[in-house]
Parts: sequence; C-alpha cells; structure tokens
Amino acid sequence: MSLPIYDGAARTSSFRWAGYVLGFAIGGFFDGILLHQILQWHHLLSGLEGGRFGDLRFQIMADGAFHLVMYVALMLGLLLLWRSRANFVQPAADRALAANALIGFGFWHILDGIVSHWVLGIHRIRMDTDIPLLWDLVWFVLFGVAFVIAGYLMRRSGGGGRRGGRLAAAMTILALAGGLLALLPPGGNATTIIVFRPGISPGAAWSALASVEGELIWSDTNDGVWAVSLPEDASRLELYRRGALLVSGSAITVGCADWVDISWLKTPEKRAAGAFQQTVDVVRASGNPERESFPNSPLSLESRASSISKGWPWQE
Repeated sequence: MSLPIYDGAARTSSFRWAGYVLGFAIGGFFDGILLHQILQWHHLLSGLEGGRFGDLRFQIMADGAFHLVMYVALMLGLLLLWRSRANFVQPAADRALAANALIGFGFWHILDGIVSHWVLGIHRIRMDTDIPLLWDLVWFVLFGVAFVIAGYLMRRSGGGGRRGGRLAAAMTILALAGGLLALLPPGGNATTIIVFRPGISPGAAWSALASVEGELIWSDTNDGVWAVSLPEDASRLELYRRGALLVSGSAITVGCADWVDISWLKTPEKRAAGAFQQTVDVVRASGNPERESFPNSPLSLESRASSISKGWPWQE
C-alpha cells in the first residue's frame, strides 16, 4: 500500500517550506520577467497615478525593488533546501519537492491577484485593455488556482518516486536562472535607456550625451529618462560620471531598464509629445537659447533638433 508523499519524504517542515518558498520566488520572477519586461503589460505600480508614479524612473525603481524581494525569497528557499538535505534520500522526495513548488508558484499568483489587482489596485495584468478583469481572472485561474490544485494532487497521490537530489539541484538551477534572467538585457535591442540623477538639468544631460556622440530618440516629460542610440564604442562610464543614475546594457544596471520598449513612441501620434517639441518650446521661450536654455550643452539648436528627430519626419 502506497502512502501519500506528504507523509513520507516531505515530513519535515524545512523541506516542505523549501518547496513552497522556491516556487513562490520562481512565480515572482516569472511575473516580473514575462509581464514587466518581455510583454511590458504593466509595471509594479502602473495602476497608481499622479506625482512620482508618472515618473518612469520611479516605476523602474519599484520593479527593481520587487525583484530584490524575490531574490531574498530565493535565498531563503535555498537555505531551507540546504538545511533539509537529509530528506533527499527519502523515496519520492522529488515528487514532494515538485508538488510543494507548484503550490508555492500558484500561491504567488493568487496572492498577487487578490492583493495587487483587486484590493490595492497597484496594477492589473494588462493595463492597456478595456477588459482588465477578464485578463486578471484568466491569469488567476491559469497560473494560480490550476497550479495549486496540481501541486496538491501530486502531493496527495501515492506511489513511488525517485530520491530528491537531482530535482533539488534542478530546482536550484531554475531559481538561480530566473534571477539571472531578470538582469540580462534582451537581444537585438539597439536602444539604450538612461536614467539621470534628480537635479541634472537638460543642459547637463545634453552635454553627457554629446560626450559619447549619442543621439536622443525620446525623453519623458520630466527629462529624467532618455532613450538614446549610442555608438558601439561609447563609454557608459562617462555617462555615469556626468550624472547618469542608471544606463541599460551596462554592468551597473537593474535589468528592468534593459527591457524598456520605446518603439511605440515612433508612431506619428506620439511624435508631438516627444523630446523635440519639448526642446523647441524651451528654446522659443528663452531670449538666448544657446546659453540660457542649455548652458552646458555644446550642441547647437539645429544639432539638437537633428539628433532628436533623426528618422522621424517632422513638419512644424
């Protein structure tokens, strides 16, 4: 007569919680990498408006803080797994660990759906849809409820199984891979995102960009986040030296900025809201545009306009 694996291999609390916590961390990385970075359906705080929530720098910082919490959960899960390594020799330890990880993975999505989507409203699964509740419910059932049920059924099922050493190693690699993927830039992304420190003037930012012979593609309304095109040999350290807080694609980055997609800003409807119009407005409002509007910029107005609008047909 076979016993449920819950009563056999997974009888210690450390072993059970190792699976729960690792599954929870993997669920968080899955959410962050897929929804925040690859699909870009939302940021952690996309549902909040006004003040700093409209600043892309703050949104990227919030995503980075979210990943930091997942790293803490990951390390806790690995610590619990190491402390309960004696359970690896038990029959069916692999099924017990996998079952608990599935439950942890599903619990993350249930918790995120209830707290983040419906109670706090800090984001929805898709922010760019007229039916956000439908997307919330599909995600809640598909990646939340279904995974918890699958894990519970696997945990309660009888039968044998292998010892858990190989699965423990595989799950450790999977969890660490999730953390690394959150840091790596996407392939083929020619756009570099620069986040400038608070207090850096547009003139100082222009001077920094000119020092590496870069070209501006887009900037946010606060001139704190720029999407630029850089030469292959451009020194990102020089940008940091001149006021950059974060430069995507560099060794000093939080990963989230590497995945920011600004291709949608190149549509005709978005051009008028781009940095070119901001520059024109500032220059026109100044009696001495070269020295008063951009005192630290070595570029002429024509050079700045050309840099901003390269590849974008523009007519006043």
